Amino acid sequence: MIPVTGFEGATVAVLGLGRSGLTTARALRAGGAEPVCWDDNPGARARAEVEGFTCRDLLKSGAFDDVAALVVSPGIPHLYPKPNPVIRAALVAGVPVDNDIGLFFRSVATRGWEQYDQAPRIVAVTGSNGKSTTVALLHHILQEAGRESQLAGNIGRGVLDIDPPGSGGVVVLELSSYQTDLARALTPDVAVFTNLSPDHLDRHAGMGGYFAAKRRLFAEGGPDRAIIGVDEDEGLYLAGQLSEAASDDRVIRISASQKLTGPGWQVFARKGFLSEYRKGRQAASIDLRQMQGLPGAHNHQNACAAYAAARALGLAPRLIEDALASYPGLPHRSQTIASHAGVRYVNDSKATNLDSAAKALGAFENIRWICGGLEKEGGLDALRGQTGKVRKAYVIGREAAGFAMQLDVEAEVCITMAQAVARASAEAEPGDTVLLAPAAASFDQYDNFEQRGEDFIAEVGKLTGADG
Repeated sequence: MIPVTGFEGATVAVLGLGRSGLTTARALRAGGAEPVCWDDNPGARARAEVEGFTCRDLLKSGAFDDVAALVVSPGIPHLYPKPNPVIRAALVAGVPVDNDIGLFFRSVATRGWEQYDQAPRIVAVTGSNGKSTTVALLHHILQEAGRESQLAGNIGRGVLDIDPPGSGGVVVLELSSYQTDLARALTPDVAVFTNLSPDHLDRHAGMGGYFAAKRRLFAEGGPDRAIIGVDEDEGLYLAGQLSEAASDDRVIRISASQKLTGPGWQVFARKGFLSEYRKGRQAASIDLRQMQGLPGAHNHQNACAAYAAARALGLAPRLIEDALASYPGLPHRSQTIASHAGVRYVNDSKATNLDSAAKALGAFENIRWICGGLEKEGGLDALRGQTGKVRKAYVIGREAAGFAMQLDVEAEVCITMAQAVARASAEAEPGDTVLLAPAAASFDQYDNFEQRGEDFIAEVGKLTGADG
């Protein structure tokens, strides 16, 4: 655990008592603060009270009179579409609002670091798509290199629940826009921006607010090294804003769609090959085409980001290449779960938005596409023209009929995962890929995308004998 510092003897309110909220309360107590907790769910309050925490209704008059700060869980709106009433009450009372990410950055470094041979490093990754794969891939590379590495944030453990890093240790964080938007301290040693596409627009009042939330990771003190995906205008702009000159190698530009040139530091992937250039000269080249854990151009961008971060941490290209080859992939993200009768079955349940679904559709050939679910704002127009490799779609979800009508490929309304897998499998031919890439949220039929992916795996297992 990372004890929270700076609040010794003070009362700190914690709103939201899920995984991150309870961990935050424990870390505050470990650092000498007195947490007072609240959650609208009585069961969550009861769990906190079992651990000895005081619960206080933070909407009652005077609830913030003795409170030094309010710490908020990431799922709770703090500004748009409108602030949670408790957060508004704290702001009216003049009480600072923070989250566990901000507490982590203000608490992780200790005086003990001065005695280390090599100071620990913090790598933080944000962006619309590819964050989870990028951080998991970097974590894998570090472990293969024999470096101490911990994975935290939106993946792995909560940031305050990890062990204090040792000499030369690395903490790899996946950070969402919700987390970067609110954190009062953001000081990673290496910061990564993968890409930007429309998502969570209601929480940020549009694309401008969404980009601003991501951009904060590079503004609060500034990382020693910034790794920026420049395949969108926002990333190109951000790289330009962070650079002092074209040769400034504190910024590493990455791309999966273009060759990057110039006197600076670039890592890009073209035609299945990753290339590193520095000061106008090629420093490394890696063939990504046969790496089963990294299919498709979107995963090649993830490979570029993880490679660049590993290089910024001082790892050699050959060592990174060996680790990329042994990377098994993440569950629910372009995860090959079976090959049966010449047909490949791929679980990309994490493809919940149109951009990530389009990237999944571009990574495979002869696709039997299982899609559908809770449609996100804006419809499916952005997928038109992205379905050239799709032989047929099999649509699930409660609104499957309406979803199917918006597609520009032949589509069959299946409603359930069992029906979709059965129909896709029955019609698939050798060389086809049955791909779950929903392009929609899961909440109409499932608790989360993981549960949807597990259902797909189970149904494929029934038909093929694969055990997932």
